[in-house]
Amino acid sequence: MTRIDRNQLNDDEFRLQLRAWIEVNYLSPLRDPMRRLTGDEARQWLKAQHRDGWRAPALPAEHGGMGLSLRKQLIYQQELERFRVARPMDMGLRLLAPVLLRYGTTEQKAIHLPRILSAQDVWCQGYSEPNAGSDLANLRTAAQDRGDHFVVNGQKTWTTMASDSNMIFMLVRTCVEEKKQQGITFLLVDMATPGIRVRPIRTLAGEEHFCEVFFDDVAVPRANLVGQVGDGWAVGKALLGFERFSHGSPELLRHALLVLQRTGAALGLRDDERYRDTLERHACDVSDASALYEQVCETALAGGDADDDFSMLKLFNAEATQRIAEAVQELAGQHGGLIGAAPHLGLPDDLEWLYMITRPLTIFGGTAQVQRNLLAARALKLPKT
Repeated sequence: MTRIDRNQLNDDEFRLQLRAWIEVNYLSPLRDPMRRLTGDEARQWLKAQHRDGWRAPALPAEHGGMGLSLRKQLIYQQELERFRVARPMDMGLRLLAPVLLRYGTTEQKAIHLPRILSAQDVWCQGYSEPNAGSDLANLRTAAQDRGDHFVVNGQKTWTTMASDSNMIFMLVRTCVEEKKQQGITFLLVDMATPGIRVRPIRTLAGEEHFCEVFFDDVAVPRANLVGQVGDGWAVGKALLGFERFSHGSPELLRHALLVLQRTGAALGLRDDERYRDTLERHACDVSDASALYEQVCETALAGGDADDDFSMLKLFNAEATQRIAEAVQELAGQHGGLIGAAPHLGLPDDLEWLYMITRPLTIFGGTAQVQRNLLAARALKLPKT
Protein backbone atom coordinates (compact mmCIF):
# COMPACT_ATOMS: atom_id res chain seq x y z
CA MET A 1 0.00 0.00 0.00
CA THR A 2 1.31 3.43 -0.94
CA ARG A 3 1.56 5.71 2.10
CA ILE A 4 1.48 9.37 1.15
CA ASP A 5 0.50 12.31 3.35
CA ARG A 6 -1.87 14.05 0.96
CA ASN A 7 -2.54 16.79 3.50
CA GLN A 8 0.68 18.29 2.14
CA LEU A 9 -1.00 18.93 -1.22
CA ASN A 10 -2.91 22.13 -1.76
CA ASP A 11 -6.64 21.70 -2.36
CA ASP A 12 -6.44 21.98 -6.16
CA GLU A 13 -3.58 19.45 -6.38
CA PHE A 14 -5.45 17.06 -4.10
CA ARG A 15 -8.66 17.37 -6.12
CA LEU A 16 -6.94 16.76 -9.47
CA GLN A 17 -4.94 13.80 -8.19
CA LEU A 18 -8.03 12.15 -6.73
CA ARG A 19 -10.09 12.88 -9.85
CA ALA A 20 -7.48 11.28 -12.10
CA TRP A 21 -7.17 8.27 -9.81
CA ILE A 22 -10.94 7.66 -9.71
CA GLU A 23 -11.21 7.84 -13.50
CA VAL A 24 -8.58 5.11 -13.89
CA ASN A 25 -9.55 2.84 -10.98
CA TYR A 26 -13.34 2.94 -10.71
CA LEU A 27 -14.05 0.04 -13.06
CA SER A 28 -17.70 -0.66 -12.39
CA PRO A 29 -20.20 0.31 -15.13
CA LEU A 30 -22.51 1.55 -12.37
CA ARG A 31 -22.49 5.35 -12.52
CA ASP A 32 -25.49 5.97 -10.30
CA PRO A 33 -25.27 7.10 -6.65
CA MET A 34 -28.54 5.32 -5.87
CA ARG A 35 -27.15 1.95 -6.90
CA ARG A 36 -25.28 -0.26 -4.45
CA LEU A 37 -21.84 -1.60 -5.29
CA THR A 38 -21.74 -5.14 -3.92
CA GLY A 39 -19.85 -8.40 -4.06
CA ASP A 40 -16.60 -8.59 -6.02
CA GLU A 41 -17.13 -5.15 -7.56
CA ALA A 42 -17.29 -3.52 -4.14
CA ARG A 43 -14.27 -5.41 -2.84
CA GLN A 44 -12.27 -4.58 -5.98
CA TRP A 45 -13.02 -0.87 -5.58
CA LEU A 46 -12.21 -0.77 -1.84
CA LYS A 47 -9.04 -2.83 -2.30
CA ALA A 48 -7.86 -0.45 -5.02
CA GLN A 49 -8.35 2.47 -2.64
CA HIS A 50 -6.36 0.62 0.02
CA ARG A 51 -3.59 -0.35 -2.38
CA ASP A 52 -3.00 3.20 -3.58
CA GLY A 53 -3.49 5.05 -0.30
CA TRP A 54 -6.95 6.50 -1.03
CA ARG A 55 -8.79 4.47 1.62
CA ALA A 56 -10.41 5.89 4.78
CA PRO A 57 -10.06 9.67 4.33
CA ALA A 58 -11.05 10.47 7.92
CA LEU A 59 -9.46 7.59 9.80
CA PRO A 60 -6.30 8.73 11.63
CA ALA A 61 -3.06 7.87 9.87
CA GLU A 62 -1.77 5.95 12.89
CA HIS A 63 -4.63 3.49 12.37
CA GLY A 64 -4.03 3.08 8.64
CA GLY A 65 -6.28 5.83 7.28
CA MET A 66 -5.50 8.99 5.34
CA GLY A 67 -6.08 11.32 8.29
CA LEU A 68 -7.29 14.10 6.01
CA SER A 69 -8.28 17.55 7.13
CA LEU A 70 -12.01 18.26 7.14
CA ARG A 71 -11.68 20.40 4.02
CA LYS A 72 -9.99 17.62 2.07
CA GLN A 73 -12.61 15.15 3.32
CA LEU A 74 -15.22 17.41 1.76
CA ILE A 75 -13.29 17.52 -1.53
CA TYR A 76 -13.00 13.72 -1.40
CA GLN A 77 -16.80 13.43 -1.11
CA GLN A 78 -17.33 15.97 -3.90
CA GLU A 79 -15.14 14.03 -6.33
CA LEU A 80 -16.90 10.74 -5.64
CA GLU A 81 -20.18 12.51 -6.37
CA ARG A 82 -18.80 14.20 -9.49
CA PHE A 83 -17.89 10.81 -10.97
CA ARG A 84 -21.23 9.37 -9.84
CA VAL A 85 -19.64 6.45 -8.00
CA ALA A 86 -22.13 3.83 -6.82
CA ARG A 87 -22.29 3.27 -3.06
CA PRO A 88 -20.06 0.42 -1.84
CA MET A 89 -21.15 -1.51 1.24
CA ASP A 90 -18.57 -0.22 3.69
CA MET A 91 -20.20 -0.33 7.12
CA GLY A 92 -16.99 -1.59 8.67
CA LEU A 93 -15.25 1.71 7.94
CA ARG A 94 -18.18 4.08 8.17
CA LEU A 95 -19.80 2.71 11.31
CA LEU A 96 -17.66 0.18 13.16
CA ALA A 97 -14.21 1.77 12.91
CA PRO A 98 -15.22 4.89 14.93
CA VAL A 99 -16.65 2.62 17.63
CA LEU A 100 -13.46 0.55 17.82
CA LEU A 101 -11.35 3.69 18.09
CA ARG A 102 -13.42 4.93 21.00
CA TYR A 103 -14.37 1.72 22.83
CA GLY A 104 -12.30 -1.12 21.38
CA THR A 105 -9.41 -2.82 23.12
CA THR A 106 -5.88 -2.64 21.74
CA GLU A 107 -6.28 -6.20 20.50
CA GLN A 108 -9.60 -5.47 18.80
CA LYS A 109 -8.15 -2.49 16.95
CA ALA A 110 -5.10 -4.48 15.89
CA ILE A 111 -7.23 -7.34 14.57
CA HIS A 112 -10.21 -5.64 12.98
CA LEU A 113 -9.05 -2.27 11.62
CA PRO A 114 -6.52 -3.73 9.13
CA ARG A 115 -9.10 -6.27 7.92
CA ILE A 116 -11.67 -3.50 7.47
CA LEU A 117 -9.25 -1.33 5.50
CA SER A 118 -8.14 -4.16 3.23
CA ALA A 119 -11.79 -5.20 2.63
CA GLN A 120 -10.87 -8.65 3.90
CA ASP A 121 -13.87 -8.38 6.23
CA VAL A 122 -17.22 -7.02 5.07
CA TRP A 123 -19.49 -5.99 7.95
CA CYS A 124 -23.24 -5.64 8.34
CA GLN A 125 -25.18 -4.01 11.17
CA GLY A 126 -27.42 -6.08 13.45
CA TYR A 127 -29.67 -3.48 15.06
CA SER A 128 -33.31 -3.61 13.92
CA GLU A 129 -35.63 -6.41 14.99
CA PRO A 130 -39.25 -7.26 14.12
CA ASN A 131 -40.48 -5.28 17.16
CA ALA A 132 -37.51 -2.97 17.57
CA GLY A 133 -37.05 -0.67 14.60
CA SER A 134 -37.50 3.00 15.45
CA ASP A 135 -37.78 1.94 19.10
CA LEU A 136 -34.44 0.17 19.03
CA ALA A 137 -34.23 -0.02 22.83
CA ASN A 138 -37.07 -2.57 22.64
CA LEU A 139 -34.72 -5.19 21.17
CA ARG A 140 -35.06 -8.74 22.49
CA THR A 141 -32.23 -10.72 20.90
CA ALA A 142 -30.67 -12.18 24.03
CA ALA A 143 -27.10 -13.07 24.94
CA GLN A 144 -26.43 -15.23 27.97
CA ASP A 145 -23.11 -14.55 29.67
CA ARG A 146 -21.26 -17.86 30.04
CA GLY A 147 -18.00 -16.39 31.31
CA ASP A 148 -15.57 -16.87 28.43
CA HIS A 149 -18.33 -16.53 25.82
CA PHE A 150 -21.91 -15.40 25.19
CA VAL A 151 -24.72 -17.52 23.74
CA VAL A 152 -26.95 -15.49 21.42
CA ASN A 153 -30.55 -16.30 20.47
CA GLY A 154 -32.96 -14.12 18.54
CA GLN A 155 -33.57 -12.40 15.23
CA LYS A 156 -32.48 -9.27 13.40
CA THR A 157 -34.28 -7.86 10.37
CA TRP A 158 -33.69 -5.30 7.60
CA THR A 159 -30.01 -6.19 7.96
CA THR A 160 -28.50 -4.56 4.87
CA MET A 161 -26.29 -6.89 2.81
CA ALA A 162 -26.11 -9.61 5.45
CA SER A 163 -25.90 -12.14 2.63
CA ASP A 164 -22.78 -10.38 1.30
CA SER A 165 -21.03 -9.97 4.68
CA ASN A 166 -18.76 -12.24 6.66
CA MET A 167 -19.01 -10.26 9.93
CA ILE A 168 -21.80 -8.55 11.87
CA PHE A 169 -21.71 -6.03 14.74
CA MET A 170 -24.85 -6.19 16.81
CA LEU A 171 -26.74 -5.08 19.89
CA VAL A 172 -28.04 -7.80 22.19
CA ARG A 173 -29.82 -7.84 25.55
CA THR A 174 -27.75 -9.32 28.34
CA CYS A 175 -30.19 -8.47 31.14
CA VAL A 176 -33.57 -6.82 31.74
CA GLU A 177 -33.44 -3.50 33.57
CA GLU A 178 -36.03 -0.89 34.56
CA LYS A 179 -34.98 1.34 31.63
CA LYS A 180 -35.01 -0.33 28.22
CA GLN A 181 -31.74 1.36 27.26
CA GLN A 182 -29.96 -0.49 30.06
CA GLY A 183 -28.80 -4.09 29.87
CA ILE A 184 -27.82 -3.88 26.18
CA THR A 185 -24.41 -5.11 25.01
CA PHE A 186 -22.39 -4.61 21.80
CA LEU A 187 -20.88 -7.72 20.19
CA LEU A 188 -18.78 -8.57 17.12
CA VAL A 189 -19.81 -11.83 15.49
CA ASP A 190 -18.35 -13.98 12.72
CA MET A 191 -21.17 -14.83 10.29
CA ALA A 192 -19.66 -18.31 9.77
CA THR A 193 -20.39 -19.22 13.41
CA PRO A 194 -22.70 -22.24 13.68
CA GLY A 195 -26.30 -21.30 14.41
CA ILE A 196 -26.53 -18.23 12.15
CA ARG A 197 -29.01 -18.32 9.28
CA VAL A 198 -29.56 -15.52 6.74
CA ARG A 199 -32.74 -15.11 4.71
CA PRO A 200 -32.85 -12.33 2.08
CA ILE A 201 -35.97 -10.16 1.83
CA ARG A 202 -37.04 -9.31 -1.71
CA THR A 203 -38.23 -5.70 -1.87
CA LEU A 204 -40.66 -3.98 -4.24
CA ALA A 205 -37.59 -2.62 -6.05
CA GLY A 206 -36.74 -6.21 -7.00
CA GLU A 207 -33.63 -6.35 -4.81
CA GLU A 208 -32.53 -8.62 -1.98
CA HIS A 209 -30.16 -6.32 -0.14
CA PHE A 210 -32.15 -6.48 3.10
CA CYS A 211 -32.09 -9.68 5.11
CA GLU A 212 -33.40 -11.42 8.18
CA VAL A 213 -30.70 -12.97 10.36
CA PHE A 214 -31.55 -15.71 12.85
CA PHE A 215 -29.36 -16.70 15.81
CA ASP A 216 -29.80 -20.10 17.43
CA ASP A 217 -27.42 -20.80 20.34
CA VAL A 218 -24.62 -18.85 18.65
CA ALA A 219 -21.42 -18.86 20.70
CA VAL A 220 -19.55 -15.52 20.67
CA PRO A 221 -16.12 -15.29 22.36
CA ARG A 222 -15.87 -12.74 25.18
CA ALA A 223 -12.97 -11.18 23.27
CA ASN A 224 -15.63 -9.90 20.83
CA LEU A 225 -17.33 -7.76 23.46
CA VAL A 226 -16.91 -4.03 22.71
CA GLY A 227 -17.05 -1.84 25.80
CA GLN A 228 -18.61 -3.22 28.97
CA VAL A 229 -21.48 -5.64 29.45
CA GLY A 230 -24.67 -3.59 29.69
CA ASP A 231 -23.16 -0.44 28.15
CA GLY A 232 -24.06 -1.28 24.56
CA TRP A 233 -26.57 1.55 24.23
CA ALA A 234 -23.82 4.15 24.67
CA VAL A 235 -21.53 2.22 22.31
CA GLY A 236 -24.27 1.85 19.70
CA LYS A 237 -25.08 5.56 19.72
CA ALA A 238 -21.45 6.29 18.84
CA LEU A 239 -22.00 4.89 15.35
CA LEU A 240 -21.78 8.33 13.81
CA GLY A 241 -18.85 7.62 11.52
CA PHE A 242 -15.96 9.85 10.58
CA GLU A 243 -17.11 10.58 7.06
CA ARG A 244 -19.67 13.14 8.16
CA PHE A 245 -19.82 15.02 4.85
CA SER A 246 -21.65 12.16 3.16
CA HIS A 247 -24.48 12.64 5.66
CA GLY A 248 -26.70 15.42 4.42
CA SER A 249 -25.19 15.56 0.94
CA PRO A 250 -27.89 16.34 -1.65
CA GLU A 251 -26.30 13.90 -4.12
CA LEU A 252 -29.34 11.60 -4.37
CA LEU A 253 -31.62 14.60 -4.65
CA ARG A 254 -29.59 15.99 -7.56
CA HIS A 255 -29.66 12.59 -9.26
CA ALA A 256 -33.46 12.40 -8.99
CA LEU A 257 -33.73 15.88 -10.54
CA LEU A 258 -31.49 14.73 -13.41
CA VAL A 259 -33.84 11.80 -14.05
CA LEU A 260 -36.78 14.21 -14.09
CA GLN A 261 -34.97 16.36 -16.65
CA ARG A 262 -34.07 13.37 -18.84
CA THR A 263 -37.61 12.04 -18.69
CA GLY A 264 -39.09 15.40 -19.71
CA ALA A 265 -36.65 15.67 -22.60
CA ALA A 266 -37.38 12.10 -23.75
CA LEU A 267 -41.11 12.82 -23.79
CA GLY A 268 -40.63 16.07 -25.73
CA LEU A 269 -41.90 18.28 -22.90
CA ARG A 270 -39.10 20.84 -22.72
CA ASP A 271 -41.45 23.64 -23.77
CA ASP A 272 -44.49 22.40 -21.87
CA GLU A 273 -45.45 25.04 -19.30
CA ARG A 274 -46.72 22.60 -16.71
CA TYR A 275 -43.57 20.48 -16.97
CA ARG A 276 -41.30 23.50 -16.69
CA ASP A 277 -43.17 24.67 -13.61
CA THR A 278 -42.71 21.24 -12.00
CA LEU A 279 -39.04 21.11 -12.94
CA GLU A 280 -38.27 24.60 -11.64
CA ARG A 281 -40.12 23.97 -8.38
CA HIS A 282 -38.04 20.88 -7.65
CA ALA A 283 -34.87 22.60 -8.88
CA CYS A 284 -35.48 25.21 -6.18
CA ASP A 285 -35.50 22.44 -3.54
CA VAL A 286 -32.22 21.10 -4.91
CA SER A 287 -30.72 24.59 -4.91
CA ASP A 288 -31.85 25.19 -1.31
CA ALA A 289 -30.46 21.84 -0.16
CA SER A 290 -27.14 22.48 -1.92
CA ALA A 291 -26.80 25.95 -0.39
CA LEU A 292 -27.61 24.68 3.09
CA TYR A 293 -25.18 21.79 2.66
CA GLU A 294 -22.39 24.23 1.80
CA GLN A 295 -23.27 26.35 4.80
CA VAL A 296 -23.34 23.37 7.16
CA CYS A 297 -20.03 22.09 5.79
CA GLU A 298 -18.45 25.49 6.39
CA THR A 299 -19.70 25.37 9.98
CA ALA A 300 -18.12 21.95 10.43
CA LEU A 301 -14.86 23.09 8.80
CA ALA A 302 -14.73 26.00 11.22
CA GLY A 303 -15.03 23.63 14.16
CA GLY A 304 -18.69 24.30 14.92
CA ASP A 305 -21.29 21.73 15.96
CA ALA A 306 -23.22 20.83 12.81
CA ASP A 307 -24.65 17.43 13.79
CA ASP A 308 -28.24 18.69 14.07
CA ASP A 309 -27.92 20.49 10.74
CA PHE A 310 -26.71 17.31 9.05
CA SER A 311 -29.75 15.50 10.52
CA MET A 312 -32.04 18.23 9.18
CA LEU A 313 -30.47 17.92 5.74
CA LYS A 314 -30.87 14.14 5.76
CA LEU A 315 -34.57 14.55 6.48
CA PHE A 316 -35.15 17.31 3.91
CA ASN A 317 -33.20 15.51 1.19
CA ALA A 318 -35.05 12.23 1.76
CA GLU A 319 -38.50 13.81 1.51
CA ALA A 320 -37.56 16.03 -1.45
CA THR A 321 -36.10 13.03 -3.33
CA GLN A 322 -39.36 11.15 -2.81
CA ARG A 323 -41.33 14.12 -4.15
CA ILE A 324 -39.22 14.22 -7.31
CA ALA A 325 -39.60 10.46 -7.84
CA GLU A 326 -43.36 10.92 -7.56
CA ALA A 327 -43.21 13.78 -10.08
CA VAL A 328 -41.30 11.54 -12.50
CA GLN A 329 -44.05 8.92 -12.23
CA GLU A 330 -46.77 11.48 -12.91
CA LEU A 331 -44.81 12.80 -15.88
CA ALA A 332 -44.15 9.37 -17.40
CA GLY A 333 -47.70 8.13 -16.96
CA GLN A 334 -48.07 4.51 -18.09
CA HIS A 335 -44.36 4.35 -18.93
CA GLY A 336 -43.55 4.87 -15.25
CA GLY A 337 -44.64 1.32 -14.49
CA LEU A 338 -42.25 -0.35 -16.93
CA ILE A 339 -39.68 -2.67 -15.36
CA GLY A 340 -36.22 -1.54 -16.47
CA ALA A 341 -35.14 1.25 -18.78
CA ALA A 342 -37.03 1.85 -22.02
CA PRO A 343 -34.47 2.99 -24.62
CA HIS A 344 -36.98 2.34 -27.43
CA LEU A 345 -39.06 5.13 -25.88
CA GLY A 346 -36.02 7.31 -25.30
CA LEU A 347 -36.12 6.69 -21.53
CA PRO A 348 -32.62 5.79 -20.30
CA ASP A 349 -33.65 5.36 -16.64
CA ASP A 350 -35.57 2.64 -14.80
CA LEU A 351 -38.37 4.88 -13.53
CA GLU A 352 -40.24 2.17 -11.65
CA TRP A 353 -37.05 1.23 -9.77
CA LEU A 354 -36.37 4.89 -8.91
CA TYR A 355 -39.81 5.23 -7.37
CA MET A 356 -39.53 2.02 -5.37
CA ILE A 357 -35.97 2.61 -4.16
CA THR A 358 -36.82 6.07 -2.82
CA ARG A 359 -39.71 4.81 -0.67
CA PRO A 360 -37.50 3.74 2.28
CA LEU A 361 -35.42 6.94 2.33
CA THR A 362 -37.60 8.30 5.12
CA ILE A 363 -37.29 5.07 7.12
CA PHE A 364 -33.69 3.85 7.24
CA GLY A 365 -31.16 5.74 9.31
CA GLY A 366 -33.97 6.94 11.58
CA THR A 367 -37.54 7.47 10.44
CA ALA A 368 -38.76 10.94 9.49
CA GLN A 369 -40.90 11.00 12.62
CA VAL A 370 -37.98 10.11 14.89
CA GLN A 371 -35.76 12.67 13.16
CA ARG A 372 -38.35 15.39 13.75
CA ASN A 373 -38.66 14.45 17.42
CA LEU A 374 -34.88 14.57 17.86
CA LEU A 375 -34.58 17.91 16.11
CA ALA A 376 -37.45 19.32 18.16
CA ALA A 377 -35.72 18.30 21.39
CA ARG A 378 -32.10 19.04 20.50
CA ALA A 379 -32.21 21.92 18.06
CA LEU A 380 -35.40 23.72 19.08
CA LYS A 381 -35.23 22.76 22.79
CA LEU A 382 -38.93 21.93 22.81
CA PRO A 383 -40.26 20.03 25.85
CA LYS A 384 -40.92 16.32 25.47
CA THR A 385 -44.57 15.35 25.79
